Amino acid sequence: MALVLAVDMAGVPSRWLMVEEAISYYARRMVAWSLGDPVATYHGGICRLTGQRSELSTHSIIAIKGAVDFVKDHHTEPHLSNTSLFFRDRHMCAYCGGQYKERDLSRDHVIPVYLNGRDRWMNVVTACRSCNIRKGGRTPEEANMPLLYTPYVPNRYEHLILQNRRILQDQMEYLMAKVPRHSRLYA
Repeated sequence: MALVLAVDMAGVPSRWLMVEEAISYYARRMVAWSLGDPVATYHGGICRLTGQRSELSTHSIIAIKGAVDFVKDHHTEPHLSNTSLFFRDRHMCAYCGGQYKERDLSRDHVIPVYLNGRDRWMNVVTACRSCNIRKGGRTPEEANMPLLYTPYVPNRYEHLILQNRRILQDQMEYLMAKVPRHSRLYA
């Protein structure tokens, strides 16, 4: 089932919601506005006075009142995970350029951790297992394995795209409008 994109009152995306979570925001009257097509309708009980059955529908993008509570800082670096990293790098090894399945990839630290390299977006790239082993605990220069592309930090919009494999068209249009042109999502 499709996920619902939660945004704050200003339209800045914050996270993906399960449909049930989105419906609960509607039930608590916490949805300020919505965009996109309806993705689900839940039916409630029957009103004794009118005989009508209640129902709540959720759209694909909803603005949650008070959403600033779970969007702490719009400028923080998004969470780094292997899945997001591999999507950012289009499942391409930064050293040999080969395309691989996720199970055949690994996270490589451009500056190795033992040389004080940090586990951050700007210091990690996707590498196939054989290139990662060949590079070992060396820098790309020391290993004579130049990088084919430069690491970068995805913005909030791009990161949400990287987190979800089943994005609806209206959600994708909303998010892609704020993805920078240097993003590999355009490649």
